Amino acid sequence: MEYRLKIGEDTVPVEFETKDENGINLSMEENEYDINYSRISDNQIHLSVNGQRVNAYVAKTEQGKTIFINGVSYLVQDADDLERKRSKRKGGQDMPTEITPATPSVVIAIPVEIGQAVKKGQVVIILSAMKMEISLNSPYDGTITAINAAEGDNVSPGVMLVEIEEAPKENDPKES
Repeated sequence: MEYRLKIGEDTVPVEFETKDENGINLSMEENEYDINYSRISDNQIHLSVNGQRVNAYVAKTEQGKTIFINGVSYLVQDADDLERKRSKRKGGQDMPTEITPATPSVVIAIPVEIGQAVKKGQVVIILSAMKMEISLNSPYDGTITAINAAEGDNVSPGVMLVEIEEAPKENDPKES
């Protein structure tokens, strides 16, 4: 099967072939990878890539999947799907709309409260993972409707930490 994946800002052709129930052969940018995998949980996968063992954490977002490997996160998207969506509506968002950690983390600060108005890009929760501080931001202007964690909580990928009701856009024909 062939795909075009957008990884960060780069679009990369990827071809893969299933070799067995838990393995694939993958070609990407003239490199060949022999991959075996086992699912640890809904958000964690143990990989063996060309014999090297790696744990990957995956969080599904509206934009694609955020994959966290060795302290680095990657937003991976289906490039063809993105083009279809852009042709339907002009100007897409590059920011995930769900506020969920990409990797198991500890909540270290929540600088917002329920009922507070927030602006797009405003920090709504701060996490610590693998000795790194990670700030998660509001994907749009809106109002905090729920906070599903407290300082000191251990949180996992896929858990919605802060819920925000999006503010109506000015001159939005849907709102008229």
